Amino acid sequence: MFVDGAWTLAKDVFEATSPVTGERIGVVQKGDREDAQRAIAAANAAAGAWARESAWARGNLLHRVADQVEKRKDTLARTLTLDQGKPLHAEAIGEVEELIGYFRNAAEDGVRLEGRIPNSVSDTKRVLLLRRPRGVIGVITPWNWPYTMPAELIAPALACGNTVVWTPASTTAVAGIALAACVAEADLPPGVFNLVTGPGSVVGDEIARNPGTHGVGFIGSTETGRRVAEAAAGKAAVLELGGNGPVVVMDDADLDLAVQKTEVACFLCAGQSCTAGERLLVHRAVREEFVAKLEAYVADRVVLGDPFDDATTMGPLNNEGVAEKMDEHVADAVRRGAEVVAGGGRAPGFPTDLYWQPTILDRVPPDALVATEETFGPVAPVVEIDSLEQAIELANASPYGLLSAIFTRDLAKGLRYADEVKSGWVNINESSNYWETHLPFGGRPGLGRVGGASPMEAFSELQTVVISR
Repeated sequence: MFVDGAWTLAKDVFEATSPVTGERIGVVQKGDREDAQRAIAAANAAAGAWARESAWARGNLLHRVADQVEKRKDTLARTLTLDQGKPLHAEAIGEVEELIGYFRNAAEDGVRLEGRIPNSVSDTKRVLLLRRPRGVIGVITPWNWPYTMPAELIAPALACGNTVVWTPASTTAVAGIALAACVAEADLPPGVFNLVTGPGSVVGDEIARNPGTHGVGFIGSTETGRRVAEAAAGKAAVLELGGNGPVVVMDDADLDLAVQKTEVACFLCAGQSCTAGERLLVHRAVREEFVAKLEAYVADRVVLGDPFDDATTMGPLNNEGVAEKMDEHVADAVRRGAEVVAGGGRAPGFPTDLYWQPTILDRVPPDALVATEETFGPVAPVVEIDSLEQAIELANASPYGLLSAIFTRDLAKGLRYADEVKSGWVNINESSNYWETHLPFGGRPGLGRVGGASPMEAFSELQTVVISR
């Protein structure tokens, strides 16, 4: 672990195994509440001096973190592939490049963080509204994007003058340590950045509820997010939680474009994305043609295999829990009458049992688990609809409202969908897995926004200063 500017050990350890090979790839420190408390104390001790640093000084140090990531780009990408399972050339290298961007963008956003000078009711007074850091931000992050999701919280928190205590998901802790090493080599003052690895139910819970943290950033499942919110009650929070699509394909859509973008929506990161196309609401007039085109496109473009092979576009699932959910959701859909068009089960002949076939399901009932819950696997479930109104109704019936997409040649129809759907982000004629890192990102049932400078709104607070003359 990395606490108060030094690498340190916990009382216990756990083994990290690769979803790619099934082999042990490291021994990770199993931090406990005491370790988290020590890190929080170090972060509080460093908070005052870090807040007093100029935004330019903090920004320069974040650029140094990005420099360290650039130096280690190949090693970081290979570590990511081995620890998380995503294909090296198709995805892992791109995530490292995006990681660099998060730190560089935050460095510049911090410099541009501004207050205001509102008018006073008195002609003898001037008013300043200043943005001040909150203090210590606890960061809890998932395993599907082990570099960029921590960065979209850690980098803006540091840039606007907070210190950080971070705990990554245990199943990708090796990648988390690799990222922490880049921060350590950038020589931030001791205590400004701290890493504690260990069980989320212990370390994450302590970080969320400890009175020494003044804000919490969490990305992960809705269920875990609710527990974090309860533990952190009363604190500033950014909670980016789960999603369930949908991707809507209307009868006037460009089907070739819709198919191309749907493949990205459903199979990027083996479907392990909060913005995945968890359900495809396809107009009955084009459903059969769409499914046939999607089947052919996926067969040609999605290559399940060794993630270190240049030709591979999809690797294994990260852990057994996700694989079991895929088993359950696909079986449930089939029991309810869905047709398996492609895939449908775990792929044999690989080093682990986590390789799941890219799967297409047709005629999925709207109430099937795969259409109502977050499956988080490589599946394209097609639900037939009759109208835009039905698409909006089905979309809004879900408790999830993170990101949605619609394909139509009619811009007015696309904008009507955006007006009426309860979704934090809507893409028109683009994959649900398309986002830009500088734009606000989030939605129901979460809280606040990640992306660019957006987390700084939660990780800083307004101070009013009245000057009399």
